[in-house]
Amino acid sequence: MATDHIRYDVLARDALRGVLKQVLADAAENGLPGEHHFYITFLSKADGVKISPRLLSQYPQEMTVILQHQFWDLIVTEDRFEVGLSFNGIPERLVIPFSSIKSFFDPSVQFGLQFEPADEAAGDAVTPVVETLSVPTPVETDASEPDAEPVKQGEGAEVVRLDRFRKK
Repeated sequence: MATDHIRYDVLARDALRGVLKQVLADAAENGLPGEHHFYITFLSKADGVKISPRLLSQYPQEMTVILQHQFWDLIVTEDRFEVGLSFNGIPERLVIPFSSIKSFFDPSVQFGLQFEPADEAAGDAVTPVVETLSVPTPVETDASEPDAEPVKQGEGAEVVRLDRFRKK
């Protein structure tokens, strides 16, 4: 197999993180439009994540936050976002680097992005790579590529595996 000097996997991952970053920046500036809301799952102990010791003890591996009705002070920077949320009536400030995010899902339109932690043997355990992209419409794929076959993911969504583009 030829060596991928261009690193399409990294380019695709960064482009999809750019989608997430833009969506959050728009929400920070204009609020959430319509019925949109976000489920964001991240690695609790990833570099740069800042959550309280109380939350870390409850969610030692990963945590999912929901940005819908009650969040405040959403700030989006080049490499992370910060947000205020309340957990059991206690306000918390979270700092979440984009590199720590495992998944993003907007159930109002059945759109999601999923990132998989890189191979720990490579020494890069918290840098996710793109694994799947959920889209609300059917996707045409090349049936001769086994990894390109869409997989049903809940009501009306398709998952398209991008593994064939990943450096193996």
